[in-house]
Amino acid sequence: MNTVKIFYKDDCPMCPMAKRLKDNLLEKHIPVSEYNVGTADGLAEATFYGVKALPTIIIEDEKENELFGWRGNVPTLDEVLSAVKG
Repeated sequence: MNTVKIFYKDDCPMCPMAKRLKDNLLEKHIPVSEYNVGTADGLAEATFYGVKALPTIIIEDEKENELFGWRGNVPTLDEVLSAVKG
């Protein structure tokens, strides 16, 4: 199954919407990993993925190939579900 990665920062004005998206995806049993770029681990992961805008939501396949990505905005739940199930 495809997975969702969400990159955020505590003081980002749009990031609470990304956190709500994460909660909605988890309720639908979609695997989600979240990374706070305000921490060393989160920043390292964000650097690996070339994250330059927050929030960033990335959908990957089983081999960690990026299938879809939203940078600096938050997609709708339906957009993400469609992309995950792709």
